[in-house]
Amino acid sequence: MIICTRKELSLERLANHLGIAKELIIDSNGTIELETGIIEANTHIKIPYQSGLKLERSEFVDLMNKPATMVQDDSGHDTILNTKKPYDSKGLFKEIDRLLLMYPFMKKEIIGYSVLGSPIIELTIGRGIKKVHMNGSFHANEWITTSIMMHWLGDYLQALVRGEKFEDLNCLSLYHATTISFVPMVNPDGVDLVLNGLPDQSSFQASVLEINNNSRDFSQWKANIRGIDLNNQYPVNWEIEKERKIPKSPAPRDYPGDAPLTEPEAIALANLVRKRQFDRVLAFHTQGEEIYWGYLRREPEEAENIVNEFERLSGYKAVRDIDSHAGFRDWYVNDWRKPGYTVELGFGVNPLPFSQFDDIYRKSKGIFLAALYM
Repeated sequence: MIICTRKELSLERLANHLGIAKELIIDSNGTIELETGIIEANTHIKIPYQSGLKLERSEFVDLMNKPATMVQDDSGHDTILNTKKPYDSKGLFKEIDRLLLMYPFMKKEIIGYSVLGSPIIELTIGRGIKKVHMNGSFHANEWITTSIMMHWLGDYLQALVRGEKFEDLNCLSLYHATTISFVPMVNPDGVDLVLNGLPDQSSFQASVLEINNNSRDFSQWKANIRGIDLNNQYPVNWEIEKERKIPKSPAPRDYPGDAPLTEPEAIALANLVRKRQFDRVLAFHTQGEEIYWGYLRREPEEAENIVNEFERLSGYKAVRDIDSHAGFRDWYVNDWRKPGYTVELGFGVNPLPFSQFDDIYRKSKGIFLAALYM
């Protein structure tokens, strides 16, 4: 939303009038100097959307625009979000645009592009010195992880703007303490293949069909569009995985490629980690209701305290050691010696049915929140 001040007033008074934390107003307006505390008349200001806000006849401000399409959520609040749904890449990009319209204090960055040219998007929220990264849909047929992550994000942002608690936690305190890095869809080409079928680009149709044994059933496809498993692409004992993986050429799953970090999606995540220097990372996969947290005893002591809290809140089983290498989390723990987690959401056979959404969300939202406050 955009408002225009009708007269000079203080930021404090505007924030109180709107019922929105002044930090969120400041962070929504990167090009306007608001830290001085005084806002001149006729200043256009972005503000987070809040249902029920009556500004048209306000003594202080005029409403310039607001999101056009509103629905009501389960609690009766107006919203333009419907995050409880499957996402292909186009659906995700549209939802992100709506999020940015509603919550302009959130920032978007394109950190890379997929093989087929889809943007890989990072969203960042918060002011904190603690930096927590989360990602989903590394594997194509684990697309439900994107839906779960977007629902966490929508609930967190709404509670933050409304000044409400999220599971008894003060969201504004979390906003000050922690900066969240969110990459909800690492593998957009693969997700689109699973959900929508063959890509429009004719140059890839034949190769994808050949990799999939000429079957048009892509429900078991995990890899990117070139048949490379993105979570076997990282330079930490990659040679071990290369030697023992059964597929020796591009495949719907498990083929680690001809060398580490050949695929643009894996490279984008690696570059992001190097650039941001996160304090911890969480990669969300399906399935098994387990949390993998150790790697060759190179994880720090605090990693166990954090995973114990994850386990307590979710009921998932914490597993320290697994015989696996070359994964995103393996590489992060090995090279940075910081806490890293692979969280296997839900239970069953991939792709998990969307009917599991509510159960997965109920169990896993505590992991999302604990990652911010621990």
